Amino acid sequence: MTLFAIFDSPARKSLAPVAIPEKFSWFAAILPPVFALVHGLWFELIGFVVALVGLSFAAPWLGPDATIWLYILFAGGIGFAAPGLRRHNLAARGWRHRGDRVAGDADLARLGALESRS
Repeated sequence: MTLFAIFDSPARKSLAPVAIPEKFSWFAAILPPVFALVHGLWFELIGFVVALVGLSFAAPWLGPDATIWLYILFAGGIGFAAPGLRRHNLAARGWRHRGDRVAGDADLARLGALESRS
C-alpha cells in the first residue's frame, strides 16, 4: 500500500484528479531530464542542466570516479524528491490538494477520490 496525494484540477469538473505516489521514482532517478519534460518541471530541468554542466566542468579536478558517484548521488536525490517536485508544480499551476489516500495503486486512489467527490 502506498500513500497518494490527491489533486483536483483548477476547473474542478474538467479533469480527473491526479494521484501522486509518495515513494521513490525510478523514472526520475534514471532519466531526470525526461522526467522533468514529461511532468512540465521546467525550472527543475534548467537546474539539472546547470548542475550537470557544473559537474562536467569540475570533473578534471574531481576525477572520473568521483564525478560518476556524484552524478549517481544527484540522480538518486532527484528520485527521492520527485513526488515533492510534482506536488509543488501542480500547486503552482492552481491544482487544489484535496487530501491524501492510501491505496494499492494510483488508479484505486483516483477512483476513491472520485467516489468521495460525489
